[in-house]
Amino acid sequence: MKPVRTVSLGGTEVSRIGLGTNRLSYTPGHVAFIRAAVESGIDVIDTAHLYVGGDSERTVGAALANRKWDTLVAATKGGYASGEGRPDILRGQIEQSLRELRTDAIDLYYLHRVHPDTPLEQSLAVIRELRDAGRIKRVGLSQVSIEQIERARAVVQIDAVQSHYNLAERGWDAVVDYCERERIVFVPYFPLRADHPAQGAIAAEHDVSREQIALAWLLHRSPMMLPIPGSLSVDHVRENIAALDIELTGEEFDTLSTAG
Repeated sequence: MKPVRTVSLGGTEVSRIGLGTNRLSYTPGHVAFIRAAVESGIDVIDTAHLYVGGDSERTVGAALANRKWDTLVAATKGGYASGEGRPDILRGQIEQSLRELRTDAIDLYYLHRVHPDTPLEQSLAVIRELRDAGRIKRVGLSQVSIEQIERARAVVQIDAVQSHYNLAERGWDAVVDYCERERIVFVPYFPLRADHPAQGAIAAEHDVSREQIALAWLLHRSPMMLPIPGSLSVDHVRENIAALDIELTGEEFDTLSTAG
C-alpha cells in the first residue's frame, strides 16, 4: 500500500518527509540549499539551539526570512545538556532561537532532553508560558518514555515526539505505537542508519536506493511517522521525498520488520 503523503502536525497538514540540519553551517550556499529544499516539497525543517554552534538555526532563519510558504514548520530544540532544562537557561535559549530564526513565533519547539536535575514539569512550564504568549506555536519532546509524554501532556499539549528510530534501532517501538494511538506525530532522527540484509533485494525490486527503502519502511510503520533525514544536497532531498511513492508489499514490510 502506498503511504499517505501528509500528516497533521498541530493542525497543519505537512509532507511526511522532513529535513534534518545538524550539519548546516552558515554559508550562502547552505541558505540557498534550504530555500531549494522547501521549493522541492519539504514542509518540516528540523534544527536545534546547539547544532553547529548555532549556525544551523542562523542559516534556517536567513533562508526563511519573509517566507511565503503557508504550511512550513521550522522546528528547533533547546535544553540538551544537563542543567539546561532549568527555566532561566531554557528561556534564554528560546529567546536566542527566536532571534536566530528571525521569527516572532517558533513553529515547533522541542524540549531536547529530560535530565534528572530538572523536573520535566519545570522545563515545560516555561515552554507553555511562551506558547501561551504566542512565542511558540507547537510543543514537542525528544527521547522520552510514554510515562514522560503523559506527564508532559498534563502540562501542555504535545504535538510531536522525536527519537532515534530506524530499521536497526527499534527501542522506541512502544512509543511509536502510543503516538499513533494518541495522534501525536513521531519524528525519527537518523532514519537512514539501517543495514537490513533484505534491503538490497527489496530496493532492486522497486528500482530505488537502500536508503529509500529504509524511509519507506518507516512511512509504512505508522501513519504518524515523519522522518527527518539530514542532507546538504537538493538531489538527495528529492530522492528522500520520492520514498513517499514506494508501495511496499505486506510481505516486504514484514521481512524488513524482522531482525536480520
